[in-house]
Amino acid sequence: MKSILNRRHVTALAAALALGLAAVPARAADPVRVASKLDAEGALLGSMIIQVLEAGGIRTVNRLQMGATKIVRGALVAGDIDIYPEYTGNAGFFFNIDGDPVWKDAAKAQAKAAELDLANSIIWLKAAPANNTWAIAVRQDLARSAKLVTMDDLGRYIAAGGTFKLAASAEFVESPAALPTFQSTYGFRLGAGQTLVLAGGDTAATIRAAAEKTSGVNAAMVYGTDGAIAALGLVVMTDTKAAQAIYEPAPTIRKAALDANPRLRDLLDPVFASLDADTLRGLNAKVQVEGQDSRKVAGDYLKLKGFLK
Repeated sequence: MKSILNRRHVTALAAALALGLAAVPARAADPVRVASKLDAEGALLGSMIIQVLEAGGIRTVNRLQMGATKIVRGALVAGDIDIYPEYTGNAGFFFNIDGDPVWKDAAKAQAKAAELDLANSIIWLKAAPANNTWAIAVRQDLARSAKLVTMDDLGRYIAAGGTFKLAASAEFVESPAALPTFQSTYGFRLGAGQTLVLAGGDTAATIRAAAEKTSGVNAAMVYGTDGAIAALGLVVMTDTKAAQAIYEPAPTIRKAALDANPRLRDLLDPVFASLDADTLRGLNAKVQVEGQDSRKVAGDYLKLKGFLK
């Protein structure tokens, strides 16, 4: 998805390998090796982790934008890095139970991920209340005129014959977990000519198509914290019936590193708790749309909120 598309194709390989690996000890004097995935949001969150830890007197090593999910997760369980931001719903893929309904409840998803990863001596810290999962967003003018706020509203609007055309990837349209689940959950069906399928899984393209009304498009497949959503005038429809799994970002850390730096939890939990979906979209927009440096965006936010002086 985004470059976070990687998270939908992760496997349980890393977790399985981890079961056979002895935990690598960490000492308080050792710097904490902070990594992230390749995507902009991962780099932003990783930058926040680094800056907060450094300000708290904990030395770090920057391994940001290390690679795809499989690479970064594998490095964590192997003890080659100490911490990186991961999405709660991905634990379902790590442990081959992605079909479990537990992943559609935010609190239960985080608790389940934490429980499962204890076997790997990996701790999940507090997750941000920002769900970066598949969603449908509509143009602001349509949202206003049709009074669309939730997927319930959108389902009724489409079922009643409202003008609607969705830009999406082939995966979103065809995957049973994506558009078909939205349709069955909210009681609508898109007919011929109501989708514009764009090559690849790039939400930047689907959002742009809706913003520019390409081929009559007035809605887009998005991921919940995409930076371009608000910047290009779209509104995310709230998934009130939990059609999609929850993907909230949380720091995942080796237990040995946390034991060596017990203050780390107190430093990071308030930061991630402050990152709701609107906030994270806005920060992502500064990076993805305005082209600002993720380290500066992270630092400015942390100072604004009082986490840094």
